[in-house]
Amino acid sequence: MPAKEIKELRQSGQLEEALAMAQNELDAAPDNIWGKRNISWVYYEYIKKHAHDFNYESFIENVTKLKDLNLPENEVMVFDTAAWQVASAVFTLQKSEPVDYSKINQILDLIKEFHFTKPSDSYSLLYKAFHKGYKNWSRYIEFADWWNFENFRLEDYQKEEYNGRQIMALLEQAYIAYSKALIEGEATDAFGLQRRIDATKIQEFLPKLDAIIEAYPEYQYPPYFKAKLLLALGDNEDVLKAFLPFAKKKKNDFWVWELMSDVFPVGDERKTACLCKALSLKSQEDFLIKTREKLALILIEKELYNEAKTEINKIINTRESHSWRIPQNIIQWTLQPWFVSAIEKPNNNDYYDNFILKAEELLFNDVEEELVAVEFVNRDKKILNFIKNKTHHGFFSYKNLKIKPKVGDLLKIRLQKKVNEGPSRVFTAKAIENGEQIEFEAIKTVTGLIRIPEGKNFGFLQDIFVSPDFIGKHNIVDQQELTSKAILSFNTKKNEWGWKLI
Repeated sequence: MPAKEIKELRQSGQLEEALAMAQNELDAAPDNIWGKRNISWVYYEYIKKHAHDFNYESFIENVTKLKDLNLPENEVMVFDTAAWQVASAVFTLQKSEPVDYSKINQILDLIKEFHFTKPSDSYSLLYKAFHKGYKNWSRYIEFADWWNFENFRLEDYQKEEYNGRQIMALLEQAYIAYSKALIEGEATDAFGLQRRIDATKIQEFLPKLDAIIEAYPEYQYPPYFKAKLLLALGDNEDVLKAFLPFAKKKKNDFWVWELMSDVFPVGDERKTACLCKALSLKSQEDFLIKTREKLALILIEKELYNEAKTEINKIINTRESHSWRIPQNIIQWTLQPWFVSAIEKPNNNDYYDNFILKAEELLFNDVEEELVAVEFVNRDKKILNFIKNKTHHGFFSYKNLKIKPKVGDLLKIRLQKKVNEGPSRVFTAKAIENGEQIEFEAIKTVTGLIRIPEGKNFGFLQDIFVSPDFIGKHNIVDQQELTSKAILSFNTKKNEWGWKLI
C-alpha cells in the first residue's frame, strides 16, 4: 500500500505526484477505504493551499472531490481538519464588498455532506465563519438548523476576551442572530420588500430561547428578542397576553415598554402610555433615541408642539454628543413653523405622569379588578386597610401607588393576594370619582338622632357606636339629627364585626 509514500509526497509539497499515486490506488480498488482515505488527505492539502491563496474555483473543485468520495460517517478526521480551511475561506468571502452569497451558499451545500465531530473546536469555528454575515444572508436559518445549536461546546456558553475587551458568548450571539432572522422573515418578492413571518418556526424556537433565558440570566439580550418574537406573532390582544408574563418580570426596563407600544395602533392611547412609561424610567439617553422619536411623532399629530420640541431636541443633543448623523425626518421637523415657535420644556415628566398609571394597568389587565373601601389609613407608614366584606379584607402599602386615600374612599384594585393573610400586594389602584354612584356592601348611609348618655363623651346613632373623637371633631350634641356614612369594621377589643361612622 502506498500510504506512506503518498503522505511523504503531500507533506513535502509534491501534491501533483501525491495525487497521481493516490488516484492510481483508488482506480485499482474504488471501494477500498484505504484508497479513499489516502486521496482524501491529498484533496485536503489542495483545499488548504487554495483557501490560503484564495483561489475560489480550485478550492471548490477540491471540496467537491472530497465530498464525492462518500466517506463513511465514522471518517471524521479529514473533515474536522478541513473545517478549519473551509472556515478560513468563508471568513475571506465575508470580507469582500459586496459579499458574494452565492459562493457561501455553494460551500454550505457541499459541506452539508461532510461528517464532523460535534461538538468540537473546528465545528464551532465553522459556525463563527458562516454566522459573521448572517444579517444579509437569506439562508442563515437553514444553516443554523443544519449546524444545530445543541452542538455548541461548553466554552461557547462563556464570554470571550479579544484585544483586552470582552465579547458576547458565541451561544448568545447565535440565539440573537436566529431571533433576528425569524423577526425579519423570508422575502416573498425579488426586492425583499415583502416578507413572510414563519409563525410555526417562531413557536418552535421560543421554548429553546426560554431555556437559555432561564439557564443564563446574565445574558442581556435573549429576553429582549423573546419579546420581539412574541410581538412578531401578531398584532392583537392575544399577543399582549403572551407578552405579559415576560413584561411583568422586566417592567423596570424601558425597552419592554417600547416594545409593548408596538402592540397598539397609532391613535390608541395605550401606545402613548407605554412610551411615556418607558421614558419615565432611568435609562441612558443613548438608548432612548427611538423611543423619543416614536413619542415625538404622536405629540406632533396631537399638536402638542412644546412637548414634541422637547423630545426632538433631546434626540438631537444625544446624537450630536456622539457625532451621530441626524436623520432626515428629524431635520425636517426642525424646519417646520410649529417647531420654530414652540417653547422647549426642561423635560416632559409632567406629561409622562398623565399616562403612567394607564401603562402599568396594561401589565395586570389579566388580573381581575375589584372594588374595595378604605377602612383605615396610616399616613406615616403609607399603609391602608381595605375591606370588601367580612370575608375579604386586608392591608397594603400605597407608597408607590398614585393615590391619596381617605377613610371611606372606594378603590378599584388588582390584588396578587385575595385573602386576609398578611400584607397584600397590589398591582394597580385607582380612586372612584365622587360622581360615580356605586352601591357597596361595606359602606352604608345612616340617619337618625344621636344619643349621648349623660356625663359621657361617646354616643350611638341607631345601633352604631360614635366615638368621642368623632363627636368632638364635629361638635355633635345629644339628640342632634345626623346623616352619616358608616363603614363595616372589625372591633378587635370585642372580637366582632360592626359599623363605624366615617
